[in-house]
Amino acid sequence: MLREGLVRRITKSVYVDSSLPDTVELRAQALALVVRPHQVVCDRTAAWLWGIDVLPWSDHDVLPAVETAATGGGSPCTRAAADGHTRQLADSDTTTLAGLKVTTPLRTALDLACVLERRDALAALDAFRREHGLTSQQLVIGVVRFAKRRGVVQARELIPLSDPRSESVRETWTRLAIIDAGLPAPDLQVWIEVDGVRIYRLDLAYPRHRVAVEYDGWEAHERTEEQRRHDQGRRAWLRRHGWTVIVVRNGDFTGAALASWIDKLRAALSSVYSNRRVLERGDRARRA
Repeated sequence: MLREGLVRRITKSVYVDSSLPDTVELRAQALALVVRPHQVVCDRTAAWLWGIDVLPWSDHDVLPAVETAATGGGSPCTRAAADGHTRQLADSDTTTLAGLKVTTPLRTALDLACVLERRDALAALDAFRREHGLTSQQLVIGVVRFAKRRGVVQARELIPLSDPRSESVRETWTRLAIIDAGLPAPDLQVWIEVDGVRIYRLDLAYPRHRVAVEYDGWEAHERTEEQRRHDQGRRAWLRRHGWTVIVVRNGDFTGAALASWIDKLRAALSSVYSNRRVLERGDRARRA
């Protein structure tokens, strides 16, 4: 039935009629088949229920087990389709979503900030702030309870770096790579205006320096020819008008590829600073 497209897998060991729309209610009903009553859905599975996908690309082919936490001294879930944990959860940390007990967006975001790898953890924080309106203050206050928990140092470091304006995981990765390189954090979602009319929006930019950084990963292969021409035309326009445009692609987050575009960005920012110093010296010389 799966091969013929009659059913689809909604989570590990649970299948549904392919004609059913993917809704929060359907996801919760599916998870209820593998989660015990005293279990709380948490971590990446909770994020999925809240509409935020933090799974690595490979996990979309082989879905991971449902992540749960036992409460009230209960034993962890041992079912094959579940990954059971024990965790101290206050009443305010959980809620009911379509009949299923799940960690709140705030608690889920903080848990992921501790347990995920660093760049994925920041992407999760960005997404929860964007989609669920979490504020930096809420996260800072919430993480106080996590003292001595494994991963709390990472969470404390990343919370001030989180930004709800980030629109994708790779955009967050790009921003974090820039910060980790010791460069100033770029502004996000910057509009270019001509005569008061917005014409282009930049993912990451330094407007005063006329430097733009754009992520252009594997998703670009799914764009239409018209969309690709638009991107090319936009970047050509920016360069004609004095902008430096640095394009980051899917494989550019490690090793020599990472070093290459970071060096280009550092050089672009430095050249603006150097040119400004030259002009300032020239102005002083003329005044003298």
